[in-house]
Amino acid sequence: MSTSNKSFSLIIFIILGAISGSILGEFLGSYFPSLKILSTIYSIGTKAPLFVDLKVMTLTLGMTVNLNVMTIIGVILSIILYKKY
Repeated sequence: MSTSNKSFSLIIFIILGAISGSILGEFLGSYFPSLKILSTIYSIGTKAPLFVDLKVMTLTLGMTVNLNVMTIIGVILSIILYKKY
């Protein structure tokens, strides 16, 4: 397998781990009050997008990443599984 395919596979594994961790964290936090910390979301990024008006075109730039504890655990587990197999 070429290096670009390995990199692409790792990125897909990380994204799937983050999504599944977020879903699991939301589920556990909403159904078990003692695990509310798992569903607490921390936002990293810009609150409002950056607008650049160039008179010919307008660029709108912005990005926000929402993390919770289970998202990080999901990413770590996906990397471990990727390295194992």
